[in-house]
Amino acid sequence: MKVTLTAKLKLNHTEAQKAALDAATLAFRDALNYTSKRAFDMNKCSGAAKIQKEVYTHLREVIGLPSQMACSAPRQVAACYKGLWTKCKDHHTRQKFIQSVKPGHQPRPFRGFEQPAKFVSRTLEYQYGKDYTWKKDGKVSVLTLEGRQIMTYQGYSKHLELIQSGCEVGGAKLSYQKSKKQYFLLVSLEVDLPDPQPADHKNVVGVDVGQRFHAVVTNTRNRTTFFSGQQTNHQKEGFARVRQSLQRKGTRSATRRLVLLSGRERRFIADRNHSLASQILKTYPQAIIGLENLKDIRTRTEGRSNPQASLKAKRARRRRSQWSFAELQTFLAYKASLVGSMALGVDAHYTSQQCVKCGHTSKGNRPQAGLMFVCEVCGYQVHSDLLGARNVTLRALAVRQDWTATGALSVRPDVSSVEAKAERLQRYSELRWSSDTSLRL
Repeated sequence: MKVTLTAKLKLNHTEAQKAALDAATLAFRDALNYTSKRAFDMNKCSGAAKIQKEVYTHLREVIGLPSQMACSAPRQVAACYKGLWTKCKDHHTRQKFIQSVKPGHQPRPFRGFEQPAKFVSRTLEYQYGKDYTWKKDGKVSVLTLEGRQIMTYQGYSKHLELIQSGCEVGGAKLSYQKSKKQYFLLVSLEVDLPDPQPADHKNVVGVDVGQRFHAVVTNTRNRTTFFSGQQTNHQKEGFARVRQSLQRKGTRSATRRLVLLSGRERRFIADRNHSLASQILKTYPQAIIGLENLKDIRTRTEGRSNPQASLKAKRARRRRSQWSFAELQTFLAYKASLVGSMALGVDAHYTSQQCVKCGHTSKGNRPQAGLMFVCEVCGYQVHSDLLGARNVTLRALAVRQDWTATGALSVRPDVSSVEAKAERLQRYSELRWSSDTSLRL
């Protein structure tokens, strides 16, 4: 099994080398925006070869990119538009489904194609062996408009060991941190790990992600951990207040401050998610970790924005938009494979409405969508987030049992099939949690 890691290397560049990198990244950004405008005029084209045929001469002669960079820009733009087309298709499919359930529903237009995709960040895509190569004595050679620049680098010790051991290296991205006026090289590394087996994992764990508690984790032995998000949410509110004040001010210095603030907030949230993922894996070692598949949850739950909404409703909407559950799940997935655990996705349908004691599923099981779950049939009471974690644990356990019985791990059934989905939900309703659990909050 191959696992892909991203090594962040700090480049020790001189002033002259930084000037060369500045010129290359700015020129590449101009090339991306020009290529995006042409692709938009070509009916939002997502074919890299077709886009390259239209823009290659301009990128080479007018913008002055080397041949390899002139080929990388169309590929990056094509990948961007291909992603937008996928989102557009999924959006229309969702709107048709909502119309079938709610006949009076007005379809929401897809807003991804209102104007050409704009590239703002100062980045540069590199191909290993063509745009950048390793040199002796811990040095790297990167391509710029003025030719190759050779410089030393620093990074995480384990990543440096992997590079020095000759692990498989993929593409890289040159990234610029404006606050420190420093360039970093983000290198893709592929590490070979043994193929996982069911007997290698002693625990089955379910993780329910949320906003009040960023993660509620439980296993089949009734060990449960609540990871509160109160302090993190308080810090986010502080960022929001400062951002609102700067946006209201609107001066050039306020805009510069907003850019610095956005980077600081992003790094703060990433640090919290990294720390939380590490705590979960340390508390529950050698485990199969079930994660809910929450794809498009904001689109499905937020609805339309209302300018006349109350302050409380606007604050709740902002908190939902700041919910970084996908990043946390990504960190858990890649960290788990490195420490002998394994993360897999399970269906998230009705995990907060289905009773783990009798199987009854209903919205009425959560009175006023509150903190407590109270089953309408059997009267079972438990914290709603803990109920979600237990449902995820049971579904991960079902996947592990199928894996043991068949020898094949299949965690992505055909979700587009109505019959397959109904069959899975029927099986989930038959799963039961041990009746001796009595944890209350």
